[in-house]
Amino acid sequence: MNLTSLPALRRALATAVLVALAPALAAEQPLASLPYTPSLDPAAMDRSVDPCEDLYQFSCGGWMQANPIPADQSRWSVYAKLANENQRYLWGVLQGLAEKGGNPLGDYFAACMDEGGIEAAGLQPLRALLARIDALPGKRQLPALLAELHRATGRNGLLFGYGSGQDLDEPERVIGFVLPGGLSLPDRNDYLDQDDKSRKIRAAYLAHLEKTFGLLGEADPAASAALVLRVETALAAHRLTRVQLRNPYLTKHPMSAAALQRLTPGFDWKAYRTQLGGAEPARLNVNEPRYLRALQGWLARAPLAEVKTFLRWHTAAALAPYLTRDWRQAHFEFFEKTLNGQPEPKARWKQCVQLVDAQLGEMLGQEYVARNFSPELKQRVLTMSRQIEVAMAERIKTRAWMDEATKRKALVKLHAIVNKVGYPERWRDYSGYRVARGDFAGNVMRGVGFEGARDLGKIGQPLDRGEWGMTPQTVNAYYNPQMNDINFPAGVLQPPLYDGKLDDAPNYGNTGATIGHELTHAFDDEGRQFDAQGRLKNWWQRQQELRFRKQAQCVSTQYSGYPVVDDIKINGQLTLGEDLADLGGTILAWIAWKAQVADKTLENRDGLSPEQRFFVGFAQWDCSAQRPEAARQKARTDPHSPGRWRINGVAVNMKEFETAFQCKPGSAMTRPDAERCSIW
Repeated sequence: MNLTSLPALRRALATAVLVALAPALAAEQPLASLPYTPSLDPAAMDRSVDPCEDLYQFSCGGWMQANPIPADQSRWSVYAKLANENQRYLWGVLQGLAEKGGNPLGDYFAACMDEGGIEAAGLQPLRALLARIDALPGKRQLPALLAELHRATGRNGLLFGYGSGQDLDEPERVIGFVLPGGLSLPDRNDYLDQDDKSRKIRAAYLAHLEKTFGLLGEADPAASAALVLRVETALAAHRLTRVQLRNPYLTKHPMSAAALQRLTPGFDWKAYRTQLGGAEPARLNVNEPRYLRALQGWLARAPLAEVKTFLRWHTAAALAPYLTRDWRQAHFEFFEKTLNGQPEPKARWKQCVQLVDAQLGEMLGQEYVARNFSPELKQRVLTMSRQIEVAMAERIKTRAWMDEATKRKALVKLHAIVNKVGYPERWRDYSGYRVARGDFAGNVMRGVGFEGARDLGKIGQPLDRGEWGMTPQTVNAYYNPQMNDINFPAGVLQPPLYDGKLDDAPNYGNTGATIGHELTHAFDDEGRQFDAQGRLKNWWQRQQELRFRKQAQCVSTQYSGYPVVDDIKINGQLTLGEDLADLGGTILAWIAWKAQVADKTLENRDGLSPEQRFFVGFAQWDCSAQRPEAARQKARTDPHSPGRWRINGVAVNMKEFETAFQCKPGSAMTRPDAERCSIW
């Protein structure tokens, strides 16, 4: 599992655990089958709007009016709605398995849904770990204790994270990775910025800390809370920014186990690894050495009692979503309601489906794929992918800003990309994971331990290029620069995203643009720094690199002018990779669609020409809305631009859009040719 970013399990758990208790919404019931919504829905449009002034509102105005943000969500979108429908469908599957019994999926779901049993267990799942912290005799024993806490909670906030990842120099080699941790707020700048909203967030966080320590029975909750905030703030100052993290060279620090020990002489890494399990790695990568040095400095200075307080908080925070009602509610109040503006907790069934997906995802995926994904659909997507790769090859050959040597290397990388569609060829084996029907928190902790051991077991072993970082039922897709592969789970290939009942135009505008988006990531500001084999290796001549940056700066400058919420604008440096992928991917999809229909006679439908249907289909994949609190957080942490600008920001750079809607010069969605951004 690639640890240059958070592991897939922890990403899924982060989504799942920040939810809490609530009765299911009356309108939501298990689904026996997935509902159908067309990939181009005329009812989702607002035809009172001129598309030449606002393509997004023209395409999505009706959808936004008909789909207000649900009370248990901070953001709502076509993707989120489809994901929710998938969850309702899987709810029905899991409920049926739970009734039968004797199946890990059903037993896990039943234990999660047993709120009476969870209340009866009380703080028992937490007490053993807190007792271990309280019994810590000195800092020399801290490494072994941290290994135990990591194995039980999977929480990077416990000072640091440790796991496996592909070597940035030799991607066929799996090595150990040490990641920074220590923080609870979404971003380092949440601790450091001095604007009013950041101060209010910290004040609310301090109140949440105090409440949690009160639930733990601390003698002085306020003092403990102040300590945690003070330590996390000090550690945050030594973390890289989100923009810096987009430069893979800034997180490339390979070293031996002996060199890691020299970097942090006060921490016994051998004792940590012995307790955690797994052999000593011949080679590691430390993502942020500066953070580790700062962490060691604090550990050396801090009294043992302060270290224990810090560990108690992070351990309690990691397990709070699996504890009693008051703990879950406190967790929700801050991490979802305060940070993201979500008015109500998610229903219990929804949390349980998300956790099954996070911890038994490929076992659940087999159930999903068997019912919802056909070989014919897989073949259609592979055909579309090949067409888009052909379009990319032609684009590379015709880029005036590239020299011939760089074009040849780019083509080598393009032809080495592997497309994975639907589901993995080999399913993950969960036989070593014990699920008990009456032990919800135990299931979660054993699941974290199982995944941690599986991850650590990869260190020193040959790379498994068949591994996926998403489950088949996930409504998303990704490009992995070290694998040099694109992954399209079955969940993202369902209506209203890919729709086999409709004409090619909206499908290429929607799914085609998604395929092109992921393909373009191989050549965006981050992906272009990896070669065809997935090595972090600069294969660009200096002059060519400068030309790329000049082309990319046009996009960064454009998006930096778009508003998000209040006086906040897009951070064009943070979103550059996704903005380049949106633009490049849509251009590639257009070219592939034109090739697909070159010998066909096309007709107007729903009052739209085929070309207009392409662009409306493209726009409707990201019909969305978000709460102001979520918008503020995402502006700081999310590398994706808001939906409106992901659509309008692309269309304004495409002459084809202007022609399709016969836009007149001077309209908001037109630009002189010389001012259009173009890179791939």
